Amino acid sequence: MRHAGRALLACFLAWTLTMPEAEAASRLSAQARLEALSFKDLAAWAEDDHAAAFKAFLRSCRALDSSSAELRPAQKPDRQLLPVCRVALQQENLSRSEARRFFEAHFQPFAVVPHSGKGFLTGYYEPEFQGSRTLDSRYKVPLLGRPDDLVTIAQGQSLPGIDKGLQAARRSGQGYEPYPDRAAIEDGALGPLAKPLVYLREPGEAFIIHVQGSSRIRLTDGSVMRVAYAGRNGRPYTSIGKVLVQRGEMDLESMTLAKLMGWLKDNPGPARDLMRQNQSYIFFREADELAPEDGPIGGAGFPLVPGRSLAVDRGLWGYGLPFWLEGELPFTLDRSEPLRRLMIAQDTGSAIVGPARGDFFFGSGEEAGIRAGLLRHTTRFVVLKPKAKP
Repeated sequence: MRHAGRALLACFLAWTLTMPEAEAASRLSAQARLEALSFKDLAAWAEDDHAAAFKAFLRSCRALDSSSAELRPAQKPDRQLLPVCRVALQQENLSRSEARRFFEAHFQPFAVVPHSGKGFLTGYYEPEFQGSRTLDSRYKVPLLGRPDDLVTIAQGQSLPGIDKGLQAARRSGQGYEPYPDRAAIEDGALGPLAKPLVYLREPGEAFIIHVQGSSRIRLTDGSVMRVAYAGRNGRPYTSIGKVLVQRGEMDLESMTLAKLMGWLKDNPGPARDLMRQNQSYIFFREADELAPEDGPIGGAGFPLVPGRSLAVDRGLWGYGLPFWLEGELPFTLDRSEPLRRLMIAQDTGSAIVGPARGDFFFGSGEEAGIRAGLLRHTTRFVVLKPKAKP
């Protein structure tokens, strides 16, 4: 699960409790209208690989059926979703045509039309970097484990003495106090509570992992370590990419991951000050339960599926809902392919805000990172809501 969930470059630009269902519905209707459609209204619907979408959907169904804990709780699922899931779990191996008929039989598509305009889609991925479990002259930038005094504040709730805009607090002998920001943590404000899990080479690498919320780290002994989101300091997120664009240092259209990483590495002093403008700080845990072929753990609490897992606004949507997307998927700055795909809401991010706002999970590694960084496109969102049982 990643912190910001937006495309790495557009996004450089808490565990929580769910809100009451009626309040969530009210929030959704205040921001968008839902227009009923037929599946014939979805461009190239019949051409998608619905079997791949169905396999991703089954992951959500297994989690719903077992009432497994969510990493970052979203809205309660639609009350009709679990019965549909139980039907799905009885017929796990479907062909593409069978899976398409399943979705058509059990769901009704609704265009999500935000009052503010069109939908917007970005991408994210699981980065890979080199690292070491021990501090030395080359590996000296830590990723920290979750401190014992960190208290996550449930969405919509507050604690005495803590500003309502903060999503975490520090437990002290006198009660609660605001959790230190990024700069203070990097300067040692946590003391012995700051326990490094692993060390990286560059501050920019650690920052990227903070944004994405997970990573594969190739250690000096040849093994691979997986780290996953374990909490955040609850401070507001600031996009450093947006700051760079506003300063005229870069333009968004030509920005690439390599270009941004090069700037951060070549300008260590300004880069440090820039990254500290983002007060938000992420803590991690070692995810040794993951198999090499698994994706990182999403907000729903299980591994993500490249190309089928979608991050959504958890304050508006529940996990497990299918979304049909129509837009463009870039390969390079000047080459793309049509996006006509069924995806499943399985993740979230603090920068993913709005009814027609999503983050497309591309997978792991450098190529996935390049494509994720290029995706920042207007996109049509269609939610598939489960039909009521007759």
